[in-house]
Amino acid sequence: MKALVTGASSGLGREMARILSKMGYDIIAVARRKDRLEELAAELDTNVEIVVADVTDIDQCKKIAERANDVDVLINNAGFGVFGDLCSTDLDRELKMIDTNIKALHTMTKLFVKEFKKRNSGYILNVASLASFFPGPLFGAYYASKSYVLRLTQALSEELRRENINVHVCALCPGPVKTEFGKVANVSFGTGNESANKAVILTCHDVAEYAIKQMFRKKQVIIPGTMMKIAAFLRRIVPDKALARVVYIIQGKKCMAR
Repeated sequence: MKALVTGASSGLGREMARILSKMGYDIIAVARRKDRLEELAAELDTNVEIVVADVTDIDQCKKIAERANDVDVLINNAGFGVFGDLCSTDLDRELKMIDTNIKALHTMTKLFVKEFKKRNSGYILNVASLASFFPGPLFGAYYASKSYVLRLTQALSEELRRENINVHVCALCPGPVKTEFGKVANVSFGTGNESANKAVILTCHDVAEYAIKQMFRKKQVIIPGTMMKIAAFLRRIVPDKALARVVYIIQGKKCMAR
């Protein structure tokens, strides 16, 4: 058994690689930081192949996808966010984010699922976000990119179901997680209340463990944490205009001092 994980150098990708390795999967670890991948490889018990790649380069994604016939599980985890109002954020950085969060994930999903269909088996987990359910002022491009991930996954899942194909595709939609994401996006998810933080901000291990368990149970949309499940439900009954206003207030409190 073999699993390929993008963004495996840190955060959820690293933790999912650890968990899958403990389950007996050999790992193909993909990321830009070779030193981090080597650290991961040294701690895992199963075989680990390191692939140093930048998934914003679609040619590199296509090269990685050539391994699809030897892979049982694909984890599309690579991604990041750009925080700020749309008129002020850096366009080049946003386009790089779109290349990572959307174009790379789309390419990998499409090429891997075509191979998985041929043998009628395989799992794909696309890391979206709870943000995919909401309008996201002050984080607009990131929220939109994760909405793309969720809707693409849901559409593909239905296509496979209609064809009676035994390939499972799912979307992981976590809320705040203790990773490098906040540092990269220049935001803080803390509320100032330690007990509240524990209820809302989950650990990488807990999210990764829950995600993999639900993936193998063939859950289509995976939302870790009771509070996040409640938030996802409430969005169904609150108008988008009101949600946008609430999200703006919440996001405004996240801005880290520059």
